[in-house]
Amino acid sequence: MAELTKTTAFTTPDPRPQTPMDKITRAATEIIDGETKQRQVKTARLRKARLDREAGAPVKTVAPKSKGARAKTRLKAIT
Repeated sequence: MAELTKTTAFTTPDPRPQTPMDKITRAATEIIDGETKQRQVKTARLRKARLDREAGAPVKTVAPKSKGARAKTRLKAIT
């Protein structure tokens, strides 16, 4: 039986070369992650601006309009 040592017992396999599909997938993932981060930063900035604007603006209350009498249309008599 062969002599087992640290170097022979726990060897890691050589990394396999990247396929073109792996390269494309990695590049697409990087692009998507970058766009997601930009979108999250923009959303946070806009949310903060909206909350600041709403905090400083007085709250408007609108009274409901009265329905009142409905206008009836008059039909002309057919002669």
